[in-house]
Amino acid sequence: MIHPNTELRFINYEIGYGVVATQLIPRGTITWVRDDFDQVFSPGEVGLLSRLHREIMDKYSFVDPAGNLVLCWDLARYVNHSCHPTCLSAGYDFELAIRDIYPGEELTDDYGTLNLNAEFPCSCGRDNCRRVILPDDPFKYADTWDAVVAEAFPLISAVEQPLWSLVKEKREVELALAGCAPIASCRLNHYRPEPRLKAA
Repeated sequence: MIHPNTELRFINYEIGYGVVATQLIPRGTITWVRDDFDQVFSPGEVGLLSRLHREIMDKYSFVDPAGNLVLCWDLARYVNHSCHPTCLSAGYDFELAIRDIYPGEELTDDYGTLNLNAEFPCSCGRDNCRRVILPDDPFKYADTWDAVVAEAFPLISAVEQPLWSLVKEKREVELALAGCAPIASCRLNHYRPEPRLKAA
């Protein structure tokens, strides 16, 4: 579920639609939580869908650590990519604002964190744009993403959290906030397919 202080807006003809803040969303705010309304499909189930439905899945779903495709039920499916995102995830089923997001500003994440199965060109226009987002980006950038999240993570307990009731890992998050456990790495969100055995 996406943060309630957001709405869908047309961004431009190249990007299409995106999710923007309607009020200030302070750094450390949980901006999205995977919840029970999100639809989960195994790769086999997706393979049985019509071509049109597979195209929708390709455009709007992400792959979870188990290799299933998750189709968010609400505006979260319209969150766009940026190489300088406003939101990132640690190793939990939620994202948080890694900086203040101002009214009218787009909520974005880094699609490199979403278990891509193919590269895609990026035109986010940021100074640090990687130009091409690759399936192996987590191996290159996980330490950087974790460090950025670690700076915002302690603010979880300091700002209003309208989505807190939906967080499934409350105990783990509370232990990390208390310094009794490490913040879970975004590496935990990475899907690692089982290697195929070679035929004898």
